[in-house]
Amino acid sequence: MDPATIIEVINWIAPPGCRYWKYHRKFNQFLSSLESVRQDLSIRMENIELRLKVELRYHKVPNKEVESWLRKAKKIIEEIQRIEDKFSKGNYFLRGWRGKLVDEKIQEVKGVYDQGVFPDGLVIDAPDDIGLPLPTSEVVDEVSVKEKIWKHLIGDEVRKIGVCGMGGVGKTTIMKHIHNQLLEEGNKFDRVIWATISKEYDVVKLQQDIATALGEDLSEQNDKTTRAAVLQKMLKGKKRYVLILDDVWKKISLEEVGIPEPTVMDGCKLVLTTRSTEVARSMGCEVIKVEPLSEMEAFNLFLSKVGFELLHVPTLESILKLIVRQCGGLPLAVVTLASSMRGECDVHIWGNALNELKAPYRNC
Repeated sequence: MDPATIIEVINWIAPPGCRYWKYHRKFNQFLSSLESVRQDLSIRMENIELRLKVELRYHKVPNKEVESWLRKAKKIIEEIQRIEDKFSKGNYFLRGWRGKLVDEKIQEVKGVYDQGVFPDGLVIDAPDDIGLPLPTSEVVDEVSVKEKIWKHLIGDEVRKIGVCGMGGVGKTTIMKHIHNQLLEEGNKFDRVIWATISKEYDVVKLQQDIATALGEDLSEQNDKTTRAAVLQKMLKGKKRYVLILDDVWKKISLEEVGIPEPTVMDGCKLVLTTRSTEVARSMGCEVIKVEPLSEMEAFNLFLSKVGFELLHVPTLESILKLIVRQCGGLPLAVVTLASSMRGECDVHIWGNALNELKAPYRNC
């Protein structure tokens, strides 16, 4: 071969050969550098996962970019682990080629590490419904009451509403209808929350019930005050909301529970149903009373449930009216009694039912 040709071939081969010689000679350094960048990436990934665990407690979801980066980081860490296991016991004569692969992987890891910065935050608000519709029965002749409550909810003047009336008068039914109507319209509030209190009031249970309605959990918080602080942060994160507390028997400290005081600025509203106007007033509520049905309203409701054909039975109408009067105008009592007697046409049985209803009053 011509000497010039030989020199030309050597010049063509030499640069790559020198590069591979560098990788061969410094193979252990490259392997050590790969381990170092892997550790840096692992630390950054673990820190982001820990931050996510904290921030996701408040009904948030991970940013899609964060999820994508975490998958990429986990994948490349697994690849590095396989490379380290394989190359640490590799063939001596393959060190140059393998060193080049390690160097390329180092640059790739550095690129992923640099991408693990999220100026827009790790989480975003969860795209969920503002609430779930509640099962309910029909509202009986309470249009005016509903209109009053609705007016205060939509308006800006009243922040807290107390729906008051005796047990069985229909307070809960009215508020369930309003709750569902708020969900249907969905343009005034970001969240509609329902929680039932009952006579045996338990602040810890109420805190968890509200958190559950928000899709959150307070079980990790043992201290009542800490739970209140966490719940308050959850509620403030919901922006405009309506919180409905059903069946309130005594004054509730909003601060103790962790319920922020509704203001014109935050656009939030609090509604409670209670038998006591005093409870409603003591909590600063605008009182709306739900009155019992008139005798005519109660009788028409009764007939709609038990069947209008009973009016064709001789002498029965007067007994029916006396029975309905015993219900005291309470829709729940009227509907319950009518449902239990539906289809019954025997005058004597209706007479016995009337006597049984009067019996408690005779024994008083």
